Amino acid sequence: MNKVLICLYICTISFVNAKPQGSIDLETQQKNIVCYFASWTVYRTGKGTFNVNNIDSSLCTHINFAFVGLNADATIHVLDPWESSDPSGFNGFKNIVALKKNNPNLKVLLSMGGWNEGSAIYSDVASDPVRRRKLAENVLQFLQQWGFDGFDIDWEYPGYRGGNIIIDRDDFTELLRDLSSTLKPNGYLLTAAVSGSVDKIDTAYDVKGINEILDMINVMVYDYHGQDYEMFVGHVSPLYASSLDLQHDKNATSNVKSGMEYWISHGGVAAKLNLGIVTYGRTFTLADPTNYSLYAPTVGGGLVGPYTQQIGILGYNEICEYHLRTNYYWDDEQKVPHRVWGNQWVGFEDKRSIEFKTKFAIDHQLGGVMVWSLDTDDFRNTCRGGAYPLLNAVKKGLYALS
Repeated sequence: MNKVLICLYICTISFVNAKPQGSIDLETQQKNIVCYFASWTVYRTGKGTFNVNNIDSSLCTHINFAFVGLNADATIHVLDPWESSDPSGFNGFKNIVALKKNNPNLKVLLSMGGWNEGSAIYSDVASDPVRRRKLAENVLQFLQQWGFDGFDIDWEYPGYRGGNIIIDRDDFTELLRDLSSTLKPNGYLLTAAVSGSVDKIDTAYDVKGINEILDMINVMVYDYHGQDYEMFVGHVSPLYASSLDLQHDKNATSNVKSGMEYWISHGGVAAKLNLGIVTYGRTFTLADPTNYSLYAPTVGGGLVGPYTQQIGILGYNEICEYHLRTNYYWDDEQKVPHRVWGNQWVGFEDKRSIEFKTKFAIDHQLGGVMVWSLDTDDFRNTCRGGAYPLLNAVKKGLYALS
């Protein structure tokens, strides 16, 4: 009889403590380093070209393949078959999943969405219960077909950019609920990339609701300033507010601290939140080359780089290769650097700023860090500071401090 009771007790405890195969144990987890692979970078030229073979899988706990799209009928849109699924092409899906052979603890997720996808189709599908369930089934089949460990959705953003500001917030929660009920019983992770802008969070997200559903939430606490929406100098991802920000009311919360703490104070569990760090800088062309302080007037984005080829953007690999000898400045209020040469200004991340951000993540007991993206770190060690200096700084900061 005693043996039976002991067995029943042990079995009951085991059942209570059991967790779905794909879920994350928030009490025992290591710090997350979620790395996004931007799949279109296979088409860059010269030293800027980047494919799965360039990934050091030992530096990440999770790698998200970005992106697939969404069709109006709730089917998955493979945006570029040659790059992603064609065996005669780059075959990205198969090759990225194969990275788990080198790192058995690595989780590889499929990410849907991104900036270029917009919001309209996501809003439309999320508003329809039938198509929500259809999408969940399609995602499950896709993950099973290719061997992914989970699904990440990057809808930018519910209620914005062609979305429905009235219903998207609740519909996004219901979409996640349908995805969860289909994916999690089959052992798959479910994550989302979300805005870190305080002025968007309440409109776009039911923070408590999605926190209960998702395994991880990747908070995009960056792109607070840029040439697309401002005509003055500002850093892409300041950790703290500047005293000058406080004179510009709408920018007082345009920083990592405000974004992360807003998520936490509104119901996000810190251990589920990953702090987003970028490996690119936002650039500006100064109106007056002699005025390069914060909020200096600008006339547009900075000149394109040889690899990224985008006005207003430079990868860290471009900054360190071509602009290492330019004037370097450290903002001790915001805990971030910038460089200036001629009429060009770039705010970016370096090892020092990442050290402050990883300490912030540890101090706030966050789940870890998300990195966008692998391709603009100095992955080739061109600048002789070691391959992946930014990603290595993330790993060193998180694991040394924790």
